[in-house]
Amino acid sequence: MNEKDIQALSELLATPKKIAIIPHRSPDGDAMGSTLGLYHFLLKLNHQPVVIAPNDFPEFLAWLPASDTVLVYENEREKVTQILQEQEIVFTLDYNALHRTGEMEKVLNKLTVPMVMIDHHQLPESYATYTYSDTAFGSTCEMIYNFIGFLNQKHLIDKTIATCLYTGILTDSGGFRFPKTTGTTHRIAAEFIDLGIDNSEIPTLLFDNNSYDRLQLLGRALQNMKVIPELKTAYIKLSQKELDEFNYVKGDTEGIVNYGLTIKGIVFAAIFIEHRDENIVKISFRSQGSFDVNQFARNHFNGGGHINAAGGKSYDSLEKTIEKFESILSKTTI
Repeated sequence: MNEKDIQALSELLATPKKIAIIPHRSPDGDAMGSTLGLYHFLLKLNHQPVVIAPNDFPEFLAWLPASDTVLVYENEREKVTQILQEQEIVFTLDYNALHRTGEMEKVLNKLTVPMVMIDHHQLPESYATYTYSDTAFGSTCEMIYNFIGFLNQKHLIDKTIATCLYTGILTDSGGFRFPKTTGTTHRIAAEFIDLGIDNSEIPTLLFDNNSYDRLQLLGRALQNMKVIPELKTAYIKLSQKELDEFNYVKGDTEGIVNYGLTIKGIVFAAIFIEHRDENIVKISFRSQGSFDVNQFARNHFNGGGHINAAGGKSYDSLEKTIEKFESILSKTTI
């Protein structure tokens, strides 16, 4: 973020304001950690912040401090629209294109107040008044830590803020394993531990809090995995019928795509999940090394993300989507 924008934001935040903080649709740990971390920080500056999620977030994130105050647009469209129209600043975190908010996009496009984008994905759009965009970071939560530093307010970071930000850093770094995890990332985590966060309990709440049904769904997903060794690819499919069979709730398929990459020799992994209520097949892509799944998702499946982690969607049937994927795959160098 340049000095001019930092100065302008410092002046803008110098007096109490109504501020909306918005994650992307189907928010993950980084999206909820960054929005709630910023929420608690802005409270300390005497603002009136509100976190508004486009749709429900996973239950395994419901323990985050103040998660019970989050408004959900899809549950209360009229009420939330009115609240958005009353805000004086809007922060958009962990995405860089307003279509990532789903139906909320049409409401956000009509707002005339300053918008602030803080995000680490590629190819940001130009909707924001102030933009802090940098693909070098492994998480938006690490960028929020820096943003607080830009405002010379790091002394306000307490255990609550640190807990939220640590959650996003932990989840988006794959437990500090992904390539964009730096020495600085670890130093920030150490600082948070010194502030008193429970770095033993947080991973348990995030990763060891499964229902029996979720484990059964994972078993089915692994049974459905197809491995194509000559193309260094593995993919999984889950139908709506299978989701229903195991009483699927939001968050149950989180992380399943990564199992493909645990197979020796596999560089590219994908998961295709049928959601008949939305008439869509949701897709996640993961890779190792230099294979760019962000570009793959943008070129073929209406998506995007990072070089090694991206998402997409298809409006075809599950079967036709997979046929298309296999056809593209056969012509792709991995």
